[in-house]
Amino acid sequence: TISSTAEKVVYLVVFHLSFVMFVWSYGKTIFTYPATPSNEFCLSKADKEQYEKEERPESQQEILRRAAKDLPIYTTTASRAIRYCDRCQLIKPDRCHHCSACDVCVLKMDHHCPWVNNCVGFSNYKFFLLFLMYSLLYCLFVAATVLQYFIKFWTNELPDTHAKFHVLFLFFVAAMFFISILSLFSYHCWLVGKNRSTIETFRAPTFRNGPDKNGFSLGCSKNLREVFGDEKKYWLLPIFTSLGDGCNFPTRLVIMDSEQLPVSSQNEPAKSSVANQSFPTRPLSESQNRLLAGDCQWVESGPEEENVKSGAKKHILVSLES
Repeated sequence: TISSTAEKVVYLVVFHLSFVMFVWSYGKTIFTYPATPSNEFCLSKADKEQYEKEERPESQQEILRRAAKDLPIYTTTASRAIRYCDRCQLIKPDRCHHCSACDVCVLKMDHHCPWVNNCVGFSNYKFFLLFLMYSLLYCLFVAATVLQYFIKFWTNELPDTHAKFHVLFLFFVAAMFFISILSLFSYHCWLVGKNRSTIETFRAPTFRNGPDKNGFSLGCSKNLREVFGDEKKYWLLPIFTSLGDGCNFPTRLVIMDSEQLPVSSQNEPAKSSVANQSFPTRPLSESQNRLLAGDCQWVESGPEEENVKSGAKKHILVSLES
């Protein structure tokens, strides 16, 4: 009949489309090489030789601070030291970590995934999310189409053939993969909304005022755009549209009140405070990230007016100035 023919056509189109998108995303996740830091984060030959000759950690850190003074770096180690990779011999950009499996420093590293035999980071994080989404939809589609035969098998209405064992196996495999992938996909959706990586969830990045797990969060909408880009028509396609260069990220700077941290009106104390910092404080450039376009500054606080009137000791200034 016409209806049954139309249903078969729709079934085949949906099946092949979901399969193609699943394979495409999976392939992009596997074969996209992890993005590594640019040459500006590598030490010069003179600095590298001097760094290797020095035996005291304090002297080595002084060399790193001098080399990193013009780099867009806002995070440090827990001990307030410049993050340096002895293996790759470079200063680590924010959110960059060394992968022992790939033996390279990976920009915005999330984790090393054995299922794709590759690092998931800045260059392929969008592909990884789409791979999870399309594999989830594919498993759901398979389980839904086999469900009617599984019900017949359960009620002994399915003919006694060898195919019934195939139906049973296919339904359980699709259902189990669906449940496991659903939990992983939900977790990464939460990470995208918070603008965190898996590593940052377990170990919060350290800024000038200490660890801050929300240090890179700009709000759910901007966090989503940072991964998927500005053009929504490309969000569901496994093509690279993420914003930025992977080395430079918009950063929330947590500033305390005048009693705890000098403000800009107190010029001399502010200069001495900046001089004592163990990491650079260069303002973020808009050239590498369009998330800052048109938004020079955002201020987040509790109930602003009530906090100001009551003389609250702390407020949070989200500074995104170019």
